[in-house]
Amino acid sequence: MNSARRVVQAYLDHLTVERALAANTLSSYRRDLTRYVEALDGAALGEVTPARVADYLARLREGDAEHPPLSAASAARAVSAVRGLHRFAVREGLAADDPARAITPPTPPRRLPKALDFVQVEALLRAVPTDSPLGLRDRALLEFLYGTGARISEAVGADIDDLDLPSGDVVLHGKGGRSRLVPVGGYAVEALEAYLVRARPALAAAGRGTPRILLNARGGPLSRQSAWTILRRAAGAAGLDPSKISPHTLRHSYATHLLDGGADVRVVQELLGHASVTTTQIYTLVTVDRLREVYATAHPRARG
Repeated sequence: MNSARRVVQAYLDHLTVERALAANTLSSYRRDLTRYVEALDGAALGEVTPARVADYLARLREGDAEHPPLSAASAARAVSAVRGLHRFAVREGLAADDPARAITPPTPPRRLPKALDFVQVEALLRAVPTDSPLGLRDRALLEFLYGTGARISEAVGADIDDLDLPSGDVVLHGKGGRSRLVPVGGYAVEALEAYLVRARPALAAAGRGTPRILLNARGGPLSRQSAWTILRRAAGAAGLDPSKISPHTLRHSYATHLLDGGADVRVVQELLGHASVTTTQIYTLVTVDRLREVYATAHPRARG
């Protein structure tokens, strides 16, 4: 095993122990760095020049006889792996210079959130039968997600005391320990009231007691995985493709429909719990067709 391979193994060990990276991420890094070391053809890391690193990373996007071209996202991950390896080598005294320091990863294309139109949302919500305690819970979950724009973790993590149905508000506990008060839509309030009165007491009786609003069949807190299953089952019943529906789909739809309705992007930022308005502004890209439609029908010179 040559020196570059030894450094790669030491770096992967560091990521495993010190950084506790996920197994899938470590596997990807191992694959990326193995390919990188092979491309170095026996050269030590201390012998690598910035031009050689740049040339290697450029060839990732082009592909070769043994490897197909990498997408921007995969190439960006490979760049991160190579940069991290060289930083590690310098920090550990295994190389004098970092030839990858000035290399920047390619920018992945901006993906627009996938939003359902309002007719699809209504079909999804109505696809859940409410003739059983679990059905009432499932409807409450979906109405809650769309009625508040909550992340799935915020929805399943909400407690009874966070909810004020008479006022139509709920406190959501988001990322970084940040909490926010958001309004709950009228339909969501009705669905939650029906669930809390007609279903939750029966479900809670099977458990040991939990303050969570949403419960599973054993009376414990509803898990994120179960919430995914509920949503995808409803999607299938509504004639939608379950593989293309996730809890974030309803969050995206919530934001898009608010902006379509004229809500200010900074208000939507607060409702979504985004730390930066630039995170929210991606939703304005989703509504560009709507903006063009309004312009075409409203502006006197639109067809000029």
